[in-house]
Amino acid sequence: MPTKTARAVVSVLIVGGALSLLLFTTMRGSAEYYKHVDEVMADAPAWYGKSVQLHGFVVDGSVMRRPNTLEYRFQVQNNDAVVTANYTGVVPDTFKGGTEVVLTGTLTPQGFHVDEGGIMAKCPSKYDPNKIPVR
Repeated sequence: MPTKTARAVVSVLIVGGALSLLLFTTMRGSAEYYKHVDEVMADAPAWYGKSVQLHGFVVDGSVMRRPNTLEYRFQVQNNDAVVTANYTGVVPDTFKGGTEVVLTGTLTPQGFHVDEGGIMAKCPSKYDPNKIPVR
């Protein structure tokens, strides 16, 4: 193999390997599962300690806030499965009973511990295509 071709092959291998390593190390830390409450609660012990984005609906009347704190405790459900969630921080304006939410955090035997800033509450009327006015 000529010297120029060998250098080109080695260069491509080194650059490709470096990019692959960079991609792997970057993606490894931020990888999260996206699951619905019923999928996780079907085999809860298998999900303990794993980083999860949990999708469900806040149970009406379940949102409790500890007085003079930003500590919240509420239940999230999907189908017949329910999990208790704990969160400390400011909640979105649209967060209330019946709201569709995606929580980021970890599941433990005591419930779902939501990360700081880990609540995303959806506003169904704002994004419902049937409620968008037609011009």
